[in-house]
Amino acid sequence: MTIPSRVTETSMSTRALSDLQRSLQRGQKIQTQISSGKLLSRPSDSPTGTVTSLQLRGEVRSTQQYGRNAEDGLGWLGTIQDTLGDASTSIIRVRDLTLQALNSGNNDQSRDALAVEIDNIRETLLGQANAKYMDRPVFGGTTPGGVAYEQDTTTGEYTYVGNDNPTTRTVGPNAKVRIESTGPEAFGTPGSSTELFSVLKSISDAIRSDDSTALNTGLENLDSAHDLLKSALSDVGARYNRVEQMKQSADDHLLSVSSQLSDIEDVDLPKAIMELQIQQTSYQAALAATAKVIQPSLIDFLR
Repeated sequence: MTIPSRVTETSMSTRALSDLQRSLQRGQKIQTQISSGKLLSRPSDSPTGTVTSLQLRGEVRSTQQYGRNAEDGLGWLGTIQDTLGDASTSIIRVRDLTLQALNSGNNDQSRDALAVEIDNIRETLLGQANAKYMDRPVFGGTTPGGVAYEQDTTTGEYTYVGNDNPTTRTVGPNAKVRIESTGPEAFGTPGSSTELFSVLKSISDAIRSDDSTALNTGLENLDSAHDLLKSALSDVGARYNRVEQMKQSADDHLLSVSSQLSDIEDVDLPKAIMELQIQQTSYQAALAATAKVIQPSLIDFLR
């Protein structure tokens, strides 16, 4: 046997007010989404969406960092590429001057002019060996100093003061790329017969003394030094291309993740505006229906 429940004016009023309040809350939620442009303002709006959003935001931050690392790496490697390219051009000029010195008929004055030009090129190359990016020598490894080659104030000779420790940048998940090239890798091991700066000095001295045997030896050593420099330039170019590809991948991935994050967090404005209009219409209809159901009684007038 079902016991009929009693419906009173008070219960009707309470129920109607509760329904109107919920309708107002739904309208306020839609209005907040439109004004903020976000679907999620608190975790309770969508627990699963909040978790996914946090994961995607973490991925966005890591991808942005990969892009910044790649940009820094391109700056380092680009500086090295330009420096070694200019150095290669200078070596070709030295080779031409050496061949010119080997030709017979050069007098003391012309030989001295050739030697002076080679000396100037050597000084230029030593300056290029101390090239910097962001105030750090790109041929000095991880040296804390400001130069890779330091000049002895007494003898005027230059000494390599860098180290062989690699400077790397993480440009992707489990992807580290070396972004520098040490002086010995590019210009030869100090003290060896094929170190570029020693070769240039020996050629200059041989030209002044008109020693054709020493010049021929110097020419061979110069070619060996040039081959080493070109090898270093090729290696740097390969690393530059890799970093550039990783940066492009990071940019593409960032665009994809940002799009996914937008789908979860951002509000569909036309849809939200339409829902707000429907909610407002529904609220107005609820007010009208409530006014019909809850009519003023004699007690209301006697209060």
